[in-house]
Amino acid sequence: MNPIKVIISDKFDAEGVSLLRSQKDFEVIYKESGYKKEELMPLIDQVEGLIIRSATRVDKELLTKAKNLKLVIRAGVGVDNIDIEEASRHGVVVMNSPGGNSVSTAEHALCLLLSLARKIPQAHMSMKSGKWEKSKFSGTELTGKTLGVIGLGRIGKEVVKRAKGLSMNVIGYDPFIPESRLAELEIEITTKEKLLSQSDFITVHAPLTEATKHIINRSNLSLLKDGVGLINCARGGIYEEEAVLEGIRSKKISGCAFDVFDIEPLPSDSPLLKEESIILTPHLGASTADAEFAV
Repeated sequence: MNPIKVIISDKFDAEGVSLLRSQKDFEVIYKESGYKKEELMPLIDQVEGLIIRSATRVDKELLTKAKNLKLVIRAGVGVDNIDIEEASRHGVVVMNSPGGNSVSTAEHALCLLLSLARKIPQAHMSMKSGKWEKSKFSGTELTGKTLGVIGLGRIGKEVVKRAKGLSMNVIGYDPFIPESRLAELEIEITTKEKLLSQSDFITVHAPLTEATKHIINRSNLSLLKDGVGLINCARGGIYEEEAVLEGIRSKKISGCAFDVFDIEPLPSDSPLLKEESIILTPHLGASTADAEFAV
């Protein structure tokens, strides 16, 4: 029996690649830099399995070309870079690995929360430019502040545990999970409107769906607590970027820390880049050696 051909199209953990290659039933196609679309397309009709992270888009064009493809595995949680309906039409099974990067993503959200509260990236850049602007970067304590967590699945629950460890008052809202299944968290489960109006900081850990798209937008900006801070390590589009910018400029929102964006990579002319009070990281939530191996 011939080995099953599998291609790993995105940059992947070396130990994970070695483990897969050690299995005699698989022939693994992989290069450390990953494959651009134009490199992947000539190879895709040769394989039965495709393993991706967030860079590869599995769209109609790719699926039509992939005559022998049986399975797409997303090493991570989100599958919004995969056209699920089109995959189903082609008889391709789609799987993900939702548990592997939960802790890394939760920790990154906490890093962004702390950076936002104490203006660490801004102070760092100021010192790198030779300045000593101590009074400019006065921050706020997290102890006793209210953190609103939208999305209480695996990652959201990890965030709740860590925020409670910082003595924050944590409240939560989840559009999908019944309140009865969240009792173990021992936090107040509230409505979206109350969370928006009561939180000093808001972090989202939910998939991008019709229920979560633009969960903060121009129409509900006024509901937010004055000076709120926003964190997003989930998916671009959950916050309406234009509304966030409006809130920053009006001082309704004191600052934001975003790891994900409407368009990725973030365009070099994005207005988000021009606001000093917005902290940005390039989709690093799951970018630890531990998470890459786990997924």
